Amino acid sequence: METTNVIINEKNRGEVQLISDGKQAGKMDISVHGERLTVYHTEVSEQYEGRGFAKILLEKLVSYARENALKIVPLCPYVHAQFQRHPEEYKDVWLKKD
Repeated sequence: METTNVIINEKNRGEVQLISDGKQAGKMDISVHGERLTVYHTEVSEQYEGRGFAKILLEKLVSYARENALKIVPLCPYVHAQFQRHPEEYKDVWLKKD
């Protein structure tokens, strides 16, 4: 059973966590400033690779952004690549640089 959580500290930095069988299986490093949610890095533990966990983290990130009216700045290569591959799916949350 997998669960996801978004944790933001008092300095507006935090992570999207993915827990599998009681252990942290993956995370995304994020920060929130105003209406911007910046994602820096996505990481899935080696033992959990190949199970689609990065996609689960991405889905939680996007749902959190939508629920909180945030625009995502995808500095993370994985998130940026997914946004480029599926622009229509993420156009409402993707803050593109001009």
